[in-house]
Amino acid sequence: KNFIELLADPGVDIVHMCTPPHWHGCMSVMAARAGKDVWCEKPMTRTVGEGKRVMEYIKQTGRMFRLNTWFRFQGKYYGFGTTVKPIRQIVESGLLGKGPLVCTFGAGQGFSWKFGWSGRVNSAQEPIPAGFDYDMWLGPAPYKPYTAHRVGTSFRGYWDYDSGGLGDMAQHYLDALQYLLCKDEESPVKIDYIGPKQHPEAVGRFDRISLTYADGTSVLLDGDESLLEEPLLRGSNGLCVYKKRKEDATLRLKDSKGWWPEEKVLKLLQELPEPAAQQTDFFESVRMRKKFALNESNGFRSCTMFNLGIVAERLGRGFEFDPVTLRAKNDIAADRFLYQSMREPWKKEMYS
Repeated sequence: KNFIELLADPGVDIVHMCTPPHWHGCMSVMAARAGKDVWCEKPMTRTVGEGKRVMEYIKQTGRMFRLNTWFRFQGKYYGFGTTVKPIRQIVESGLLGKGPLVCTFGAGQGFSWKFGWSGRVNSAQEPIPAGFDYDMWLGPAPYKPYTAHRVGTSFRGYWDYDSGGLGDMAQHYLDALQYLLCKDEESPVKIDYIGPKQHPEAVGRFDRISLTYADGTSVLLDGDESLLEEPLLRGSNGLCVYKKRKEDATLRLKDSKGWWPEEKVLKLLQELPEPAAQQTDFFESVRMRKKFALNESNGFRSCTMFNLGIVAERLGRGFEFDPVTLRAKNDIAADRFLYQSMREPWKKEMYS
């Protein structure tokens, strides 16, 4: 009923954050302060500011942190048909050229943005159900009149608690992308947005969000399905990586001369160097105090990718971002979305 009782229990070593995302940042900090290790659901946090605080505090306290998405180290990549490993091998080897890459994510590449997660506007206030502590459920989020749609499984449709399909799914997709692009310590510097104006409370859809890194590599989030035929990765030398089809043994490659024979792709992957080993057992991380494969640092960077897209979506325009200071460049409006306030006493718990 009250998570603070859990944090006070000396028999608890690890706390798993299964709450709506508006609680993730504050609870992670409070758990670390209580001496617990943290296993946090995706998205890691709702904002860049919250993520920065979690990353810094976890490092400060020396706690172990795991973000609960796993495609960088196990399982078939959502909709792609293979694990992430062969894609990482191709990128890491330089096979796609020395210049910037173009990455496309959408229905054509096996990824759905779940635009059905949308809030309701102008809903009439409803009675709070007996026994439900609505104020605690809201926690650090702004106080809003109660409606059942706001707190059920449909909470993802409201900006105060999540960000629709991006909040629900983007860290699954983009964390693995960040890893396979070898960009675990980077963030995009330019964000562009095409799509309808967003309601200030209820999450809507987008047509295109573009995230561009300092080296020119771009990540295109395809919301209007205008990029259905695009490959997952397009190299600067023209070589492209496409998802596996049911009848294929592995991913597909295509260059200016056409599709590579499957035998050639399989032989290539067999010959390419293996990616570096990762620490993929969180319980071993806790016992041995060894940093987990997806932790507070690289998890923060992958969470930042789509949190930047969310800011552009809410602004209805693009902006520039400094990946070192973690601030928008000369853009006060963007910074207000990057660093949002919290209700007390949770603001003090988060930042004291």
